[in-house]
Amino acid sequence: MEKSVDALYEKQNIDDESLKLLIDADDAEYLQEKARTVRRKYYGSAVYTRGLIEFTNYCKNNCFYCGLRADNKNLQRYRLTKEDILLCCTKGYELGFRTFVLQGGEDMTYSDDEICDIVHEIKSRFTDCAVTLSVGERSFETYKAYREAGTDRYLLRHETADEAHYKKLHPESMSLTNRKRCLFDLKKLGYQVGSGFMVGSPYQTADDLVSDLRFLQKLQPDMIGIGPFLPHSDTPFRDEEKGSLKRCLNLIAILRLMFPYALIPATTALGTIHPMGREMGLKAGANVVMPNLSPTGVRELYSLYDNKICTGEEAAECRECLARRVRSAGFELVTDKGDVKRNLTDIDTRGGK
Repeated sequence: MEKSVDALYEKQNIDDESLKLLIDADDAEYLQEKARTVRRKYYGSAVYTRGLIEFTNYCKNNCFYCGLRADNKNLQRYRLTKEDILLCCTKGYELGFRTFVLQGGEDMTYSDDEICDIVHEIKSRFTDCAVTLSVGERSFETYKAYREAGTDRYLLRHETADEAHYKKLHPESMSLTNRKRCLFDLKKLGYQVGSGFMVGSPYQTADDLVSDLRFLQKLQPDMIGIGPFLPHSDTPFRDEEKGSLKRCLNLIAILRLMFPYALIPATTALGTIHPMGREMGLKAGANVVMPNLSPTGVRELYSLYDNKICTGEEAAECRECLARRVRSAGFELVTDKGDVKRNLTDIDTRGGK
């Protein structure tokens, strides 16, 4: 196993069988140690924050794993207005956030012009901040309009790169080919692009996870978000088992070695599956956290999975609580836009800040 880790550390690539060995390694301390070495080389001790604004929980899709799916009639739906979103940004800016992530289901009630207007206003008011959108699959023209309005980054997890597996997780109306097309369109338009996948989704095999890693090698995203599958009681997968924390942590370390420059979040899902999950994610190679800036009255309604943590130390208001957690893992929360550092020459000599 150590030979495989060393090879991945040196070359950013190993064969499929060696990857599968690392994905399911029981003793991953050496793997994580190498991942931390690479992470510090590129980003020092810095952990970047993104202020997450979940601005709508409406979605036109019916993904079998997601609590926001259109057929979930038990979910109380909401939409934030432009004014609501700007208030969240104002509060976030005062708390020290310099990136705002506008995330929602695929809610077509917001027109392209409305999204562009919101982005433009945020960029006008907060000139030293980055805006990230995560609103699903759109046309090239729509992505172009969002980019021209000032959007810096776009998050769109591919969820699984295997066609057969994709069809087991999504209705026939959805297409993996289109999802991948969106990601490459975003790259062409000059976004900092984020993708990623679920770990432990129903029917997933180790070969599927290797396919995810190989797809990411082709895409070369700037940000890679992974997290454990967590079931939701109002979905067809309500009785499926949770994803593995061990596999998630191993994969974060593998991703750090394969993509040394990447921005990798320690996700809310990690914090949901284990009380120290995000700290474990940081120690495995992650370097981003995304506390919630959404209005407190709607946080519980953005229900992707059951038992999502939505109050307390993961909330943006408790930034000092989060800073203490990050320090306990051996890192420092910084006030910075946190752009990707693809080359070592991009690195700030102050230690990744």
